[in-house]
Amino acid sequence: MALRKKKTQISAYLDPATMGLLADYAARRDQPQSLIAEAAIASFLSPDAAEQREAVFTKRLDQLDRRMARLERDLSISVETLAVFIRFWLATTPALPEPAAQAARAKAGERYEAFIGALGRRLAQGPRLAQEISEERSDSKS
Repeated sequence: MALRKKKTQISAYLDPATMGLLADYAARRDQPQSLIAEAAIASFLSPDAAEQREAVFTKRLDQLDRRMARLERDLSISVETLAVFIRFWLATTPALPEPAAQAARAKAGERYEAFIGALGRRLAQGPRLAQEISEERSDSKS
């Protein structure tokens, strides 16, 4: 018969919330709390667990990196779109004589409200400009 080493007792102070989670988990598994705590400590200290945690972090960081790249691309498209529109508008819109300019300023508020309404509808229903550009680019490559 092989001799079994006696386990060493430790004292650990747990936050009441953590203790509650441990007690609930042990009760659901019908296992002693010390066995659950021992398994958790062993898992935390094992080299495989560290590699798994690192792999999970790496995967999550890669996802975040891809999202940031998409955001940067979308922002770049937005800025370029605005710049092209402003340049086009300035190049094609002649200055108005003073009486017409006053009438245009009076109409500007109404036109701005119409623009905001159209923008709101566009944002609510999609598709977004970036999606349209991606679809157009894939169609032209085919």
